[in-house]
Amino acid sequence: MTEKIEAVQRMQDYIASHLFEKISLADLAEAAHFSPWYAARIFKELVRFSPADYIRRLKLSKSALRLRDENIKIIDIAFDLGFASIDGYQRAFLREFGCNPKEYAKAPIPLPLFTPYGVKFRMLWKKEKMTMENIQNIFVQVIEKPARKVIIKRGIKAEEYWSYCKEVGCDVWGILTSMKSLCGEPVCLWLPEKYRKSGTSKYVQGVETALDFDGQIPDGFDIVELPPAKYLMFQGEPFAEENYCEAIEAVQKSMDRYDPSVIGYKWDEKNPRIQLEPVGTRGYIELKAVQVNTK
Repeated sequence: MTEKIEAVQRMQDYIASHLFEKISLADLAEAAHFSPWYAARIFKELVRFSPADYIRRLKLSKSALRLRDENIKIIDIAFDLGFASIDGYQRAFLREFGCNPKEYAKAPIPLPLFTPYGVKFRMLWKKEKMTMENIQNIFVQVIEKPARKVIIKRGIKAEEYWSYCKEVGCDVWGILTSMKSLCGEPVCLWLPEKYRKSGTSKYVQGVETALDFDGQIPDGFDIVELPPAKYLMFQGEPFAEENYCEAIEAVQKSMDRYDPSVIGYKWDEKNPRIQLEPVGTRGYIELKAVQVNTK
């Protein structure tokens, strides 16, 4: 199984690096080090989509973000994606998201964007114990968050990412990614008791928006309003993507040991702790609220 996982991960990595080029099954087979027939078979076995469907869904999701953020013509996106015609792109977009791309560009709404989780990383959650082989540098800085709203999807009992995914599924992230965020990306939160509803989880995923947000809230989502707050942002070193568990552990252990009084603060338990998506090129990031220590 390990050999198959590694092969499919190589194919996913190849797709990510060449998404807006023409990708053939022969290209993927070369990346996988298997025959085209076997490469296609194991890809669908582990990813649940054929390579062609995977590439199509990923391209369409990328195009939705461009329509949301750029003043770009539909025809230009269609040809960037490799569609032979604008009609073909529009039909594909409509089938995928249930709306016309031109209408979406004028008035973006939350969409279930495709999130290409790497098969190699999905298997790592089964690890019962992680150890840090090397001491890592953790960078700490004070940042300020404005008063804001956060559109969240609540779980049931979840207190961390994997139990949350089991309760609500991993597709929530795609919907959140389709929504514009104050910090430029979705967030994961550990909610203080005052922001939780009875029978719902401490750990949630959401997107930060302005206080005057009046856009569409996806079905099954909720909204909370947070006050302005200071945070200590803990950022680890860049890491290889497959080592994300160790990167998270390094930052969280550093947070547990850190005494904010050395810089004149104390922990603020009234505001949620925040987790950002582990991205190897920037290092793992968590934020924990602080307030001025008046003692």
